[in-house]
Amino acid sequence: MSSEQSGTPYKVVLNDEKQYSIWLADRPNPPGWRDAGVSGPREDCLSWIEQNWTDMRPLSIRSTGS
Repeated sequence: MSSEQSGTPYKVVLNDEKQYSIWLADRPNPPGWRDAGVSGPREDCLSWIEQNWTDMRPLSIRSTGS
């Protein structure tokens, strides 16, 4: 059974460049990533990212006005 089918909980993680990803909720965050405060089924996490991550450029690029 895949993670999606088993109801495995995910969480949204965020890095210093304000980029988002999903991660299995029961695993430690990968180095350089922190919790964004959102967790639940995979599709809910992906939907949250789609609604909230409107500028996919890394923060360092956005900050320079490029």
